[in-house]
Amino acid sequence: MKRIVLFLVVFGMAASMYAQQLPPYRFAAGNWGFSGGRLFQNDAKAPLAKVNFEAPQNGPMLYQFNAIYEGGAEDGHGGFGLHIFGDQAYNGVSWGNGNSYLLWLNYDENPISTAIPKGLSAQVYRSRSNSYMELVESVPLNEYERYLTDENLAGPVPFKIVANGKTGEVRVYDPINPGSYYSFSLAVRDVPFTGNWVSLRTNGMKLSFALE
Repeated sequence: MKRIVLFLVVFGMAASMYAQQLPPYRFAAGNWGFSGGRLFQNDAKAPLAKVNFEAPQNGPMLYQFNAIYEGGAEDGHGGFGLHIFGDQAYNGVSWGNGNSYLLWLNYDENPISTAIPKGLSAQVYRSRSNSYMELVESVPLNEYERYLTDENLAGPVPFKIVANGKTGEVRVYDPINPGSYYSFSLAVRDVPFTGNWVSLRTNGMKLSFALE
């Protein structure tokens, strides 16, 4: 079966991805750990794996790191993403994560919702509590599947996101062509965005992460 990597950059910090150099963090669900300077989520079956980072956010923010696919999507489903501008972080299994926005990359060969495109796609969710999220935008990304070769999957995939808390504009930069980006706006009624938490989460796959 075709192997698929799902990638998303979480956030930039001025230190390496070693536990002692991270901002305060809490492993909330899944099987998280550190090895060789990388942060691993090692449970391919965990549907709502999550780690919360205490990271004040205000104004323009840069979220940047690389991800390596470590397995688990052979069953045709997996995803990962991050909650940004979170006002709180629930330290347990949860669907939402306080008031925040979830930027998500998904691969599903047989999605159960018609709102989720088949194959590779991206979603933006508005989280309003730990149990409630609403879908804001869903975009098919199947044109990028041709880049997901065994050779490309063998190394880290870089990604960069710039989210402007003052305007709500988000730019997701193309990891294949770093000079290009996809731009969209979060709910204008909610600006300006501020938050104290960023939460990284995975669904049904194993990944490792490190800073660029």
